[in-house]
Amino acid sequence: MTDQNLAIIVLAAGQGTRMKSALPKVLHPLAGAPIVAHVLATARALDAAEVLAVVRHERDLVAEAIEAEFPGTSIVDQDEVPGTGRAVELAFEALPEGFDGEVLVLNGDVPLLNADTLAAFVQQHRAAGVAASVLSARFADPTGYGRIVRDASGAFDRIVEQKDASDAERAIDEINAGVYAFGAGALRDQLANLTTENAQGEKYLTDLIGLLRSAGSEVEAVPVSEPWLVAGINDRAQLAETAARLNALIVRGWQLAGVTIEDPATTWIDLAVRIEPDATIRPGTQLKGATLVQAGAIVGPDTTLVDCEIGPRAEVKRTDATLAVVGEAASVGPFAYLRPGTVLGADGKIGTFVETKNATIGHGSKVPHLSYIGDTEIGVESNVGAGSITANYDGVNKHRTEIGSHVRTGSHGVFVAPVRIGDGAYTGAGTVVRKDVPAGSLAVNVAPQRNIEGWVLAHRAGTAAAEAAAQAGQGENGTD
Repeated sequence: MTDQNLAIIVLAAGQGTRMKSALPKVLHPLAGAPIVAHVLATARALDAAEVLAVVRHERDLVAEAIEAEFPGTSIVDQDEVPGTGRAVELAFEALPEGFDGEVLVLNGDVPLLNADTLAAFVQQHRAAGVAASVLSARFADPTGYGRIVRDASGAFDRIVEQKDASDAERAIDEINAGVYAFGAGALRDQLANLTTENAQGEKYLTDLIGLLRSAGSEVEAVPVSEPWLVAGINDRAQLAETAARLNALIVRGWQLAGVTIEDPATTWIDLAVRIEPDATIRPGTQLKGATLVQAGAIVGPDTTLVDCEIGPRAEVKRTDATLAVVGEAASVGPFAYLRPGTVLGADGKIGTFVETKNATIGHGSKVPHLSYIGDTEIGVESNVGAGSITANYDGVNKHRTEIGSHVRTGSHGVFVAPVRIGDGAYTGAGTVVRKDVPAGSLAVNVAPQRNIEGWVLAHRAGTAAAEAAAQAGQGENGTD
């Protein structure tokens, strides 16, 4: 049920210079989604009446990503006045007139903060009846963070920034996590008093807390249970640390759901992936995008799947696949490359050093070795010989190859598309198929073999091959 008394503001306007990237910080990928998408997903999970995102740096790019991930999020443009306080001020102005509930402010670069923690934070804020609440955390090394200063009774007193802190205040390990809950009335009263009269010339959100305390309003600091929940991402090292933390949580979740993951340290799983119980994920595997692994399937080792569907009891090992479907009890790999549009039927096989693209391979059909199958449809229970190629490109256009059911093609064959091999047909080894093969026919076009006896002794005298031939009793004179 929608909480009509809750509005959430997500701050996503910053440039993130420490990332040293042309891509805005909040759009860097994390477990298959932009950093800011994780924050927005948490906001949506709270069922707030209003969710607003404040943008500025690379405005159109960030706004487009937010709309793609969570349509309907209100986009607020920050103007030339810098600072998080200004961002909140503009977002507050964008709320429906007369809104009088609570305003929760989140940072777009803090992706691990979950809905349960925030729901408890909002509930405690409401129960305390204070003007504002600050989420805090205790860090073993609080360097660089603003400190939460409490009075003798343990109640919140103020926030002091690192650069302004005394030696005693710098020894405090409770830090300001940058997440706030405000009563709308108190926020409305004090936003007008924010100024840019500071060294940076910015409107600071933390100044609101000082203004509220100066006005005699109560503020509460609420510590989180685990400090990593509020860890922000400012550079690529922190991005990697956060990714590892999130991946460990994802992997453990699937293990508890009945999935065997043999080596969590080398297994990476995106949030949108779905895995059914009794599947097995072997070491060195990456499951990305909207990949589905069904019950009893075995994936890995050393496999990357992007937006793939792996059927029940299928086995995929040492394979790179994107937008591919592998049927029930089918086998793929090792060293296979499945490009978009590959569909392998139940009990089928794509084997060693095989590349496929836009290919449908029917039930029980096999492409076992060293082949390229592109823009192709293969029927049921057919076998494609080793080293086969579907020559699908004429230099201008792509063409399709059709191989029927119960077909047997010889090794080292080339199928020059467009061409069709009828049901039950055979092709000889080394055949270049340039025209359709009727059902039940044998296609061969290799010239008859000629053996020129004595050629080695005549033309390669003095070599090891000639010596071996002589010892074998071969005469010097060849016959045609």
